[in-house]
Amino acid sequence: MEVYKDLNNTVHKEFEKLLNSQHSKLKNIIEGKIVEGKITKITDKFVFLFIEGLKSEPILDVNEMNSIGLKDKLKVGENVSVYLEKIEDKNGDVLVSASKAQKIKGWDMLVKAYDNNEPIVGKITSKCKGGVIVEHTETGSLMFCPGSQVSDKPLKDISHLLNQEQKFAIIKLDKLRGNACVSRRQIISSNKKEDKAKIVEKYKVGDIIKDAIVKGYSSFGCFFDVNSELDVLVHLQEISYSRINHPEEVFNVGDKHDLKVISVDKEKLQVGCSIKQLSPDPFEHVSNYELNKIYKVKVHKIMDFGAFCELEPGLTTLLHSSELSWTKKNLSAKKMFKIGDEIDCVITEIDKDKRRVSISHRLALPNPYDELENKYPVGSEISGTINNINEYAIYLSLEDFEIDGFLHCNDLAYSKNGEEELKKYKKGESLKVKILEIKKDQQKVRVGLKQTQKDPFEWFKDKKINDTITVNVISSDGKGLIVKPEGCEITTTIKKSQIAINSADARPSRFVGGERIDAAISELDFDKRKVSLSIKLLEELTNKEAVNKFSSPLSGKNLPFSSLSDKLKKKKEE
Repeated sequence: MEVYKDLNNTVHKEFEKLLNSQHSKLKNIIEGKIVEGKITKITDKFVFLFIEGLKSEPILDVNEMNSIGLKDKLKVGENVSVYLEKIEDKNGDVLVSASKAQKIKGWDMLVKAYDNNEPIVGKITSKCKGGVIVEHTETGSLMFCPGSQVSDKPLKDISHLLNQEQKFAIIKLDKLRGNACVSRRQIISSNKKEDKAKIVEKYKVGDIIKDAIVKGYSSFGCFFDVNSELDVLVHLQEISYSRINHPEEVFNVGDKHDLKVISVDKEKLQVGCSIKQLSPDPFEHVSNYELNKIYKVKVHKIMDFGAFCELEPGLTTLLHSSELSWTKKNLSAKKMFKIGDEIDCVITEIDKDKRRVSISHRLALPNPYDELENKYPVGSEISGTINNINEYAIYLSLEDFEIDGFLHCNDLAYSKNGEEELKKYKKGESLKVKILEIKKDQQKVRVGLKQTQKDPFEWFKDKKINDTITVNVISSDGKGLIVKPEGCEITTTIKKSQIAINSADARPSRFVGGERIDAAISELDFDKRKVSLSIKLLEELTNKEAVNKFSSPLSGKNLPFSSLSDKLKKKKEE
């Protein structure tokens, strides 16, 4: 009791000092943090640690130490970092984990490297779905590297990369899930970019590159390998002065060509080259050529749509398939020419702005339409053979001209249905037709068959409107009568409204067919070959004639029938 009363006592001060130091050490011991422990004892299964401030010694499993690569630290006196999970569990023991401490330390290191954009060192340990697993060398943390990020070029085998320490760039971190994604390709590309910048510095516009090798091509240009250190692009428009649709028309992989540097982009690290600028522009000589004049051209390349021809070396133009023949459509140049042939062509267009020259082979040949017109002008008769029939027309091959004549079904017969007449003809039949029209600009010839026969409409040439003719009734329907003039092959109609003046008598059913009746011509058009007949008009003309013949201009009582009722009344009285 005396000790506690004397606060200045030496023993009391030592106890106070000890108590304060123990309390300060406990303040540094917090659950969920990494602490340092010293190995005090090692058995076959466990490792005992001393952590200052704890009332008991934590225990680690030997297997845990081995699994995280700390086998070398299994020595008494060695310091080990552990993660303090619980200061005291329900059994009074301290729970710690060396693997969790290592993972947390490793994650903190990865976060720091990611924030500072620094590469890390690791090694590929195994393959997995979609990529490989990478182990961080310093902490042993496992990360994922996608297959597309393993290298800057496709690799079929990565066995030479396994368990080799190399640099990786961290491209993604998921701090919530604790996942890291890395890239080896980014490191390789970065190193190559530095090397490529030095290579690009060596080139300037106007330099000539010797013996560049064709590496590959696409629809927009051709890629060349320059001294196995740089890939350059020759754009499609810089390959040749003549028109080219695809580089494969000119190059083969492995070919060697000289190139001229036309652009250097130090930011994108790209060098643009040209082949055509190594030679003079042949289009400058185009002024030596004239329009509508025949020239010899050389077939350079044959395509499905025509042939590329040279007026002179380098000055290439397209001969389209539509300009191969006057008469044949969709003709293939492959069937007419072969590479190296020299043919006659006419220059039809020279466009200096578009650097385009258009030529035609058919214009250098005699025009069969001119020959046809000279020998068989419009109105002449010519023989032809049927080579095609469709639903409304016949096509005839006209003698030896290789020209097809168009014969419409309406030009087959005058008085018969054209579509029905069309069914009577077959391919291979010969017909004699009359040329109705020649359109040389459209390369069309129209012919007619009925024009070679006598026109039955000429029966009306001495007739005029209001003339009376006799017709035979063929049939009747609700719309009127179908009649045929006697001595004529043409059939026509009499409308219901034209059968009689009195509407009660204007009934087509009054006629059954075979009757001979008179009708007047109400309409006659020789140009349109149209005639209309009317019984009603005939009655009106007859009545008018009767009125003019028997009536007095002073009274209508002089008509033959005006006094009929008076005469009947007088007779009855007698």
